[in-house]
Amino acid sequence: MDYKKSMETLEKTLDELCKENKTVPIIVEGDKDIEALRKLGVNGEIIQVNSGKSLIDFCDQIAQQYSEIIILTDWDRKGGYLCYTITRNLEGRVNCNTYYREVFAKNAMIRTLEGLPSWILTMKEKIKLL
Repeated sequence: MDYKKSMETLEKTLDELCKENKTVPIIVEGDKDIEALRKLGVNGEIIQVNSGKSLIDFCDQIAQQYSEIIILTDWDRKGGYLCYTITRNLEGRVNCNTYYREVFAKNAMIRTLEGLPSWILTMKEKIKLL
């Protein structure tokens, strides 16, 4: 894997995410994911799925409030299930953007959003040593 190219792609994608998040909310799994995005400079609205509501109620609330969302669940099995379920429940009601999730999954050698900030720091150090 070309670490430098992956980092360039991730940094470009993070910039795009920050810009888009000014008008489009991001859906994440929990508190630590919100924390991770804040560390990465994402300052817009972030909504967590794990808020005590059923997934159906959560999706209905999202559909009432938004016409577009960014889904950024982890890229492990549970995150994939959540992404799929949310997308299916909102189909025809809300435009669901999963592009950022796909880019992070492809370019980061970790499976969780909460680990992204420390992984990026580690990779930057590694690239400096190359």
